[in-house]
Formats: sequence, C-alpha cells, structure tokens
Amino acid sequence: QVQLVESGGGLVQAGGSLRLSCAASGGTFSRYDMGWFRQVLGREREFVAAISGGGSITYYADSVKGRFTISRDNAQNTVYLQMNTLKPEDTAVYYCAARASTSVVRTYGYQYWGQGTQVTVSL
Repeated sequence: QVQLVESGGGLVQAGGSLRLSCAASGGTFSRYDMGWFRQVLGREREFVAAISGGGSITYYADSVKGRFTISRDNAQNTVYLQMNTLKPEDTAVYYCAARASTSVVRTYGYQYWGQGTQVTVSL
C-alpha cells in the first residue's frame, strides 16, 4: 500500500510560480509511475502530468505543456510539479497519484491517491 502526501499549494498571482511536492511511502517508489491531476469543484478530475518510474519519460496535458514540469527524486521518494506562468484557470485542488509501472506512461489507471493540495491563482 502506497501513501502519498502533497504539499506546496497556496495562493499566487497570475504569472507566478509554485512547486508542488508529493512524498510517498509504503512501497518501492521507483516501481511506480507517478501522476499529477487536478480538480475544480463540480468538475471531473483531469490529468496534468505523469512521469515514469525511472524518470526518463514524461507526459503532459496540452493545457500545461511548456509551463509545468514534472520530476522525481527516487532517493527521496518524492515527485514534484514545478508550475510556472500560472493562470487563473490553473486554480484547482492538485492530487498526486501512483500506479505500478508499465512500458507506457498513462493518464489513467492510477491506484493510489493523495489527499490533495489547493492551488489558487488570482488575477
């Protein structure tokens, strides 16, 4: 069983930056692909970014490509989401998630989820 705890959310002005962290425990971290998702109240949760277990493969939603960067430190059992040039439409609760690694980084099928961290981008 993998436990995930996000941190780093907060309030930032449009154009600013935030870095989210997700600390994992309870499993061999490098054997899990990691993803970031976000959800606005009343809307479906949407995929943001994913990274392979070894960190060599990343994948992004079109809406964040070029602005967000996912990375991981397997020695620290932590995955990060660096968010730059933030926009008001990035406002959401951000969740990290884990799934057993496969040959392809996927946007679905994540088995373990954190509790979420709020990101609010003001004008």
